[in-house]
Formats: sequence, C-alpha cells, structure tokens
Amino acid sequence: MPELPEVETVARGLAQRIAGRRIVAVRLNRADLRTKLPPKLPSLLEGRRVARVGRRAKYLLFHLDGGGVVLAHLGMSGRMVLGGDGANEDRRHDHVVIAFDDGTVLRFNDARRFGLMDYVASEDALSAHPRLAGLGPEPLGNEFNGPALAKSLAGKKTPLKAALLDQRVVAGLGNIYVCESLFWAGLSPRRLARSVTGARAERLALAIRQVLERAIAAGGSSLRDYVQASGELGYFQHHWAVYGKEGEPCPGCDCGQAIRRIAQSGRSTFYCAKRQR
Repeated sequence: MPELPEVETVARGLAQRIAGRRIVAVRLNRADLRTKLPPKLPSLLEGRRVARVGRRAKYLLFHLDGGGVVLAHLGMSGRMVLGGDGANEDRRHDHVVIAFDDGTVLRFNDARRFGLMDYVASEDALSAHPRLAGLGPEPLGNEFNGPALAKSLAGKKTPLKAALLDQRVVAGLGNIYVCESLFWAGLSPRRLARSVTGARAERLALAIRQVLERAIAAGGSSLRDYVQASGELGYFQHHWAVYGKEGEPCPGCDCGQAIRRIAQSGRSTFYCAKRQR
C-alpha cells in the first residue's frame, strides 16, 4: 500500500497539471470501490475549479474553488494517472475519469478496488471526516519533533515498531518507512515505545523526517502497483538500507552481522540487531 512519500509524490505531480484547471466532465464507471462512491459526484464537481491538491496522511485532497474537498485513498492497487495510453494504464479498471478544460484527463485506476473517494462539503468539515479524525501529526509538519513524538509514545507498552504504525501516533507512516527510520535512528523495533524519550525521541523524529524527504525526492518506492501521476515509477527502493534486505550485510556499521527479519503484528520487520538498540 502506498505510504506518505508515494501519496505526496502523486499529490505534487497532480498539482503541477490540474491546479487551477476547471473540471468539465466526471464519469463514474461503477458505484463503489472499498466504499460507495458519492452518486452525485459528477454534479458536485463539474464546472468547479481545482484550487489546490494536497495530502493528509495517506489521503489525497483535491480542494475546490468555493469550498468542498474530494478525498481519495489509493488502497492497495489504486493509481491516479494523468492522460495518455501508457503501459501503466489498464482502462478496464478506470473507475473514475475526470476531464479538465485543457484536455487533461485524470483516471482513478484500481484493479483491486481497495481505494476510495469521497466528497466533503467544506474545508472546515475536513478534520472531522471519519477517515481523518484522530490522526496524529504530519511527520513533515512544523509541529512534529522529538518532544511531540515522545508525548505520543508516552505510556505505550507496545513495541516501538507497532506504535509508529498507529496512525494516531504519526500520520502516514507504513511498514517500509518505519523500518528505515528505526534503522537510521539506531533504535530497535522491539524496544518498548514508552522508553523513547529525550535524545532518543529527537533522533527518531529527525530520522523519520529525513527518510521521508529522501523518499519523496526519489519519487517514492515502486512496489507492485504504485506509479507517479505521470505513470513513471519511483526508485527509492534502490536506496533502502534494511527493508527487504534479510541476510545482507548491515550498511551502517561493521558489526559483521546480516540484516534480520522478524514478524511483528503480522508484518515483516527488517533491522540490524547490533546497531539498533
């Protein structure tokens, strides 16, 4: 499933092409994805201009002129691809097609139909939407730092890896970038979350921010179905330090040990047992 860097990359790519453009036609090719699509979505969008494209956690946000926001989640296999007949498109699974006044066409393609799209009547109501209410701070935002992270982790008896995957602690993190952040912070995924305070919390908050920023600069990590809005693949997977590297030498120390894989909450965790304490 796309994580924050992939969604941010898509948002930025879409913003370059459709921000300021007017929607001239919306076609719904089915009534539902993971949840029902708003049946009046075409009438709500047609004639409106996209003021800006943003992101909250793993959700894309299309802010419209005069108020109103389209909220979308890519799910496991969803793609937001602009125009063209490239090999990355499969028209059989184009469930929502949006045409703009300059001829640009945005296709929400989702083979597994785990994505979703909804409409929020005003920006003021956005934070109360069931998908966004209760989310933790944005790890790239000014409010995210060591003390804020330590406060979110305080009292949690769960392993640190599991706590960071909780969207109420930090918004937008997933398995790949938690593994990578813990490696660069030198913290064990097994460590109790509540023990991350002071310098440890500062180190982890900085590592999270730096890993995400590097991933965004690389266009995200392309796994399975993820592509950028242009249809191109991201390439941050070539820069992973530990994720998917079981049995390979640790790149961050001379421990002589291989990267280990353990299962935590049904997910694979990759880490260096010596470097990460």
